[in-house]
Amino acid sequence: MSRQARRSGADIVWEGLSRHGVDRVFGYPGGAILPTYDALDRHPGIHHVLCRHEQGATHMADGYARASGRPGVVLATSGPGATNLVTGLGTAMMDSSPVVCITGQVPTTAMGGDAFQECDTTGVAAPVTKHAYLVREVDDLPLVLDEALTLAVSGRPGPVLVDIPKDVQNACTEAPWPDTPVRLPGSPQAELDPDTLKAALDLIESARRPVILAGHGILLSGASDELLAFAERRSIPVALTLLGKGCLPEAHPLCLGMMGMHGTAPANRAIQEADLLLAFGMRFDDRVTGNLATYAPSARKLHIDIDAAEIGKNVAVDVGIVGDLRPVLSSLLEHLAPLNDAAADAAGEWRDEIASWTRDADERDVLRRPQIDDSLLAAEVIDALFRHTGGDVINVTDVGQHQMWEAQYYPHSRPGTLVTSGGMGTMGFALPAALGVKMARPDEEVWAIAGDGGFQMTQAELATAVQEGIELKVTVINNGYLGMVRQWQEFFYDRRYLATPVLSPDFCRLAEAYGIPALRVSRREDLGPAIDRLRAHRGGPILAEFVVEQHDAVYPMVPAGADLDAMIRRPHPDPRPNPEPVRV
Repeated sequence: MSRQARRSGADIVWEGLSRHGVDRVFGYPGGAILPTYDALDRHPGIHHVLCRHEQGATHMADGYARASGRPGVVLATSGPGATNLVTGLGTAMMDSSPVVCITGQVPTTAMGGDAFQECDTTGVAAPVTKHAYLVREVDDLPLVLDEALTLAVSGRPGPVLVDIPKDVQNACTEAPWPDTPVRLPGSPQAELDPDTLKAALDLIESARRPVILAGHGILLSGASDELLAFAERRSIPVALTLLGKGCLPEAHPLCLGMMGMHGTAPANRAIQEADLLLAFGMRFDDRVTGNLATYAPSARKLHIDIDAAEIGKNVAVDVGIVGDLRPVLSSLLEHLAPLNDAAADAAGEWRDEIASWTRDADERDVLRRPQIDDSLLAAEVIDALFRHTGGDVINVTDVGQHQMWEAQYYPHSRPGTLVTSGGMGTMGFALPAALGVKMARPDEEVWAIAGDGGFQMTQAELATAVQEGIELKVTVINNGYLGMVRQWQEFFYDRRYLATPVLSPDFCRLAEAYGIPALRVSRREDLGPAIDRLRAHRGGPILAEFVVEQHDAVYPMVPAGADLDAMIRRPHPDPRPNPEPVRV
């Protein structure tokens, strides 16, 4: 590696980002990161997005990363600037999103002395990142940045933090960039060994009631085509995790919809009755499994994941394969025989049984019943959004009831059309993440769908939308409660609604204060025209507030720690007001 021209640590930051194709960063300046900001005008190929809060910056970078597959980069200062990143880092870590945060730190000479805005940033960030670097010498900076940007997108993607003291940013060096690609340890196996291949095929070909559990790893690997071919080869029903939605068209006859706590009854019953679970790129988290002691009691398990730590972590498996899903599924497909007559008959019987559960679930669907008054249901809002968009938009949701209604009533037909906080369940995610998604995919129609509680956590990012001129459809589902918490209080705390009624501003006037056009919808007949108006708007953000029934709940629901098929089902004939839940 030859020496390079002498330049500052601050310039090295921008050079490193440019070398990795980064053309946009999200951030908020402050004293400890100011040398790097000061160098930005010498690197005009990178656009800086000024966010209103560092948490919002991480969610924007997260949305950008999920939509582009490239690192989403954040800049923040030391102390509170850095600690404000933690929620976003945890969100990205749980959902395997490649976010790189570059933070300023007090000078090395002041570290350890409780200097103004000093914080052990790497110590705080370590549990919620793949790695956190503290750069004490400017000569180390080129290699650290190269490694950090590579690490974020390698293997199972995830967030990385680089903490750079102020004097390191100011110091100059001739240290070179690495002249060979960074090589990281722990790469998954490229090929299946023959014994593992045979064991996997034996499980699949002997099963009579199999179910595929399709997770986020399918999307990260780009393995949707392989998943579809695999399912169709053996006529295997497919249940989706929340973050797996879109990996298989939900209108496909083999798709069971979402599994888990608020999953479909057919998906959950099929899992419990299965004799084989094929877990592809999912991690058996508690919201998916329910009671582990009774989870899929008669099923053998085949688990494929790029992260070796996930194999057997929560659920014991019969065959575990560590690898990138796309090549692993391709290898299995090369050797997987089509169904013979006996197996085809068994597959038909299995599908028929599942179809009977589906008919029962359809009869309970609130949208199939006459509504007793003009109160607008949140499910109707999501259903209308689907009907008017044809499913051809990207929805970015916050966390709570509206998130689950979106998962239930908005079928996704292509990858990447649902972006949401899954593992961390981060309120305030939708608006900033949707801005990042739109910046990554400007030709897509992007909708931010939030509840009245979560929206207020990051609503200041409306200013970022205006300042950047981002064309975004913002919807606030307003039921006057912290809805999902209220639902738990209804079901499990004798309807003691403590601290869940939430006062909100006039969201339309709030939007108008930013110069954003806004409309309010509270009647069923106004749904379609409102959605059409939002879709027709051009040239910046637009907001709609949907005032919905306060006491509706998301059904079905598996109580925390209960058996996966011990679902609370929607009562009959109508859930309002304050129904007694029916446990089935």
